[in-house]
Amino acid sequence: MGKTNRKEAGIKNRHRRVRKKVSGTDQRPRLSVHRSSKNIYLQLTDDVNNKTLIGVSSLDQQVKEQLESKNGGNVKAAVLTGQVLGKKAAAKGISQIVFDKGG
Repeated sequence: MGKTNRKEAGIKNRHRRVRKKVSGTDQRPRLSVHRSSKNIYLQLTDDVNNKTLIGVSSLDQQVKEQLESKNGGNVKAAVLTGQVLGKKAAAKGISQIVFDKGG
């Protein structure tokens, strides 16, 4: 087994271990975060019904308008994206979440 295969296998094992314990419902959805070098993506998921309740990224128009630079993968973009997600969640009546830290 090569070095990259072991690394990928470790990541998948850690992610599986976390997901065994973390599950979202419609009242308390799971927040998953993906950060690439250029953008950040946030998603609230109801695992019971297998539905995405809210999805927001730094590519959304609301966030892009407030960003000063083109880079959506920095701290300012993460803060703005989180604020937009919070407003959308509050509008849907979601006040609590479960954070999925991933692998």
